[in-house]
Amino acid sequence: MMGHAQAVDDCNLGLGWLYYALTRIARPERVVCIGSWRGFVPIVLATALRENGNGGRLTFIDPSLVDDFWADPERTRQWFRSFELDNIEHHRLTTQQFVEGAMHLSLGPVGILFIDGYHTAEQARFDHEAFTPLLRDGSSVLFHDSIRPDTSLVYGEEKSYRHTVSLYIDELKRRPELQVMDFAVDSGVTLVRRVPNPADRVPRAAGQGLPSSLRRSK
Repeated sequence: MMGHAQAVDDCNLGLGWLYYALTRIARPERVVCIGSWRGFVPIVLATALRENGNGGRLTFIDPSLVDDFWADPERTRQWFRSFELDNIEHHRLTTQQFVEGAMHLSLGPVGILFIDGYHTAEQARFDHEAFTPLLRDGSSVLFHDSIRPDTSLVYGEEKSYRHTVSLYIDELKRRPELQVMDFAVDSGVTLVRRVPNPADRVPRAAGQGLPSSLRRSK
């Protein structure tokens, strides 16, 4: 029940297959994951990084505000080691706190950014823009809980709040330099990438560039 359509009965990773495949295909050296309930996404991404065999590492940012699961550094390391992972660096910070430190700019190029922290449009925008300078052509950004507004009780009923990440996604869809694709499965995830060489993407008339045998007859 983590919003990624996982299923224990048939060992199905759900949307995790997408995260794993993207990491294996792109072979990034640095992945950043913001937020995770119990580590499903960091574990999937870090496993793919390990299996790439190129020394890729994952930076995991979570201040452990929901509960104390990520509060103890040694327990966090042991949790990831139980999945045979030693390529995850956890920072018990908010994104706002993380970007104030020297570690932020020393990360180098970020190949995949996974945003799954506080699920408001404002925080999703901050998380995205904080790492945009580190993204390169071909980098991918994934936003979780992104396809519809919802009410979250993760902090308790007295601290419920509205998921509005989808409103920020609507903004991104209006930006011509971005490719935006929703995967409307479970809580949903949205893939965002910069258009390669956007100046070269000139709209063509219908049929232009196709063999004559494939053009529509008028």
